[in-house]
Amino acid sequence: MDMANLLPRQFPMTFFWPNLLWLLLLVPLLVAVYVWLMKRKKRLALRYASLSIVREAMGTGPGFRRHIPPLLFLLAIAAMLLAASRPFAVVSLPSQQETIMLAMDVSGSMRATDVQPSRIVAAQNAAKSFLADLPKGIKVGIVAFAGSAQVAQIPTLNREDLVSAIDRFQLQRGTAIGNGIVMSLATLFPDAGIDLGQLQYGGRQRGMSIDEKPKDKKEFTPQAPGSYTSAAIILLTDGQRTTGVDSLEAAKMAADRGVRVYTVGVGTVNGETIGFEGWSMRVKLDEETLKAIANKTQAEYFYAGTATDLKKVYDTLSSRLTVEKKETEISGLLALFAAILAITSAGLSLLWFNRIM
Repeated sequence: MDMANLLPRQFPMTFFWPNLLWLLLLVPLLVAVYVWLMKRKKRLALRYASLSIVREAMGTGPGFRRHIPPLLFLLAIAAMLLAASRPFAVVSLPSQQETIMLAMDVSGSMRATDVQPSRIVAAQNAAKSFLADLPKGIKVGIVAFAGSAQVAQIPTLNREDLVSAIDRFQLQRGTAIGNGIVMSLATLFPDAGIDLGQLQYGGRQRGMSIDEKPKDKKEFTPQAPGSYTSAAIILLTDGQRTTGVDSLEAAKMAADRGVRVYTVGVGTVNGETIGFEGWSMRVKLDEETLKAIANKTQAEYFYAGTATDLKKVYDTLSSRLTVEKKETEISGLLALFAAILAITSAGLSLLWFNRIM
């Protein structure tokens, strides 16, 4: 029987060598040996005629204190046995994220004022705050998309250049969400052979599919969704796709490269009619598609209905992208803990009784 199967399903650790957990049965055996030695010591002590010698044999320290060093040493042995089983646990570690692409919607609907002072200004302010909170060693690139997508700033560590790129946003017609994703991928993987010619209004040239490469390119091997830990995309939009590459097809492209696409929906979920310079349009946030994009790429969807919500979303994303939970082997930590317990046990024994147990 595998002892790992006897552990509760919610047990916080898994083990590479679970069969070694049987060695933990030595712990109660050692407890029994210790109790037997204490009783034997007491019986031997009663044979001495001198009371002072009896006290010396039985120990003169405070009652329970004499058991503390052996208890600590027993815990050290248990920790070492656990370490020998090579346990794994989900722990929070600094992220290996090196590049983040901000794909931001600059379509005309972003001038709506249901998010104060306007959707675009709120998005710009939140993005700048996000940049300020990121560790300095993380590169950030910016893609702006409306009816088409353009790289507003190649990935850089220079936060001033990024802020300037955000301030230069110009609103345009159309919403090509898929183009924003594909352009971000092309920026992250400049040597991958992603055909940017396909981004012109989503046209597929000469019958090629979105993932298909010219024959002179190396064949692409899909990766597990979410497996690429060196980059991520944050996609912010307030509307539905009206042109360009299909959003879910672009999401599949990201998923096949292991890149997570975190989606942020801002504005009106139920839809709103906005007017500008004599024309009007009905805008509605396509939450289902944004959720599907996030799910397909093993990321998350966030809704921001106000400027405050949007700021909170970016704060959350900042923490998610700089600290991540991973299943990590913790044998070394347990071994260190065992060493500390053993040293503490020996130190207390020397301090209190002038001997090592």
